Amino acid sequence: MPKMKTKSSCKKRFSMTASGRVKTGQAGKRHGMIKRHKKFIRQARGTTLLSKADEQIIKPMMPYSR
Repeated sequence: MPKMKTKSSCKKRFSMTASGRVKTGQAGKRHGMIKRHKKFIRQARGTTLLSKADEQIIKPMMPYSR
């Protein structure tokens, strides 16, 4: 049985938590920050967890990170 492949784009962008959720960087912070309000910038710090629907898309692409 050959090894399953992990999507390289997923291993760069996502990581798994101990409880099995998918952790990712906050979206919407690459450019155009001058037009964002201060509350958005504060709340968008750090990382966030993906929704359950998005997790179902990502988890099959990362077979060895469970």
